[in-house]
Amino acid sequence: MKKLTLADLKPGKKFVIGVPYSWLIIFFAIPFLILVWISFTKNGGVDPFKTLYSNGTLFLEYDNYLSIFKDTSDPDAKWGDTLFVEAYLRSIKYAFWTTLLCLGLGYPFAYFIARSKESIRPTLLMMVMLPFWTSFLLRVYAWKGILNDDGVFNRLLITLGIINEPIQMLYTDVSMLIGMTYVYLPFMILPLYANLVKMDFRLLEAAYDLGTSPFKAFWLITVPLSKAGIIAGSMLVFIPALGEFVIPSLLAGPDNIMIGRAVWDEMFAANNWPRATALAVVMILLILVPLATYYYYSSDRGQKKGE
Repeated sequence: MKKLTLADLKPGKKFVIGVPYSWLIIFFAIPFLILVWISFTKNGGVDPFKTLYSNGTLFLEYDNYLSIFKDTSDPDAKWGDTLFVEAYLRSIKYAFWTTLLCLGLGYPFAYFIARSKESIRPTLLMMVMLPFWTSFLLRVYAWKGILNDDGVFNRLLITLGIINEPIQMLYTDVSMLIGMTYVYLPFMILPLYANLVKMDFRLLEAAYDLGTSPFKAFWLITVPLSKAGIIAGSMLVFIPALGEFVIPSLLAGPDNIMIGRAVWDEMFAANNWPRATALAVVMILLILVPLATYYYYSSDRGQKKGE
C-alpha cells in the first residue's frame, strides 16, 4: 500500500496539518533553539544573545554543560557529584512516585466513572475537573495550611486523642507527594476515562462465564485494553511533575531542591543565564529522548501489524 506524502494532500488538508506544525515550530522549536543558543554563550556578558560565530571561528562554551555534571573549579571533583545531578535525580524520583500514586488512585476513579450510568457521568467528570476552576497557587497554599503543625490534620488528630503533639507533615517528602498527587490526579483520570469508556464490557462478562475470577479478568482484559490511557495519563503526569517549581517551593523543605528550582536560582539569583538554559536543555532532552524512542518503536510495531 502506497504511503501518502504531503504532496498528495489537498490544499485544505495541508492547511489543517500545517496549523499544528506551525504552532510547534513557533512556540516550541524556535524557543528551544534560543535556549540552546544561550546555553553555549559565556557567562558574565551583558548580552546573553551574543553571536557565537566571529571571524570564521565558532565560539562554544561547553563548560555550561560540563559544570552540570562536574565541578569544573575543583580538579579532584568526581563526575555526577554536583547539586544539579542531585536535583535531576530528586526530580525524577518525585515525578516517578507521583505518577504511580496518580495511577493507583486515578484508575479506580476512571473505572468507576466509566461503569456508572450515562446520566451521571457528566456530573462525575465535572467533579474531577472542578479543581481547575480554582487558582493553582491557591490550591497549593491550601495544602500548606492543612499540613501545617497547627493545620487541620494535626488539630483533628489531637482532638480525637490519637496524638498528643503535632506531627511535622509540612516540608517533608509526604507533603511533596500529597501536593503533587492532588494537583496532577485529574491529568491521570481523564485519559483513563476516555479509554475505559470505549471498552466493551461484554468481554468481562464472557470471561466470567468461562470461569475467570474478577481479578484475573481485570488483569488480563481491562488493563491491556486500557494500556493507551495508562501511557497517556502517565506522560501527562510525569512530564510536568519533572519540572515542577511551585509545589516544591511551598511544600518541600530547603533540602528538597528539584531541577525547576535549580533553574530558577541560576537564572534569577545567580544571574547565570547560560547555565540555567543548559539545565533546561538537559531536562528537555531527558523528556524527549524516551518519548521519541517510545513513539518510534510503537509506530514501527503498528506498521508491522498493518502489513
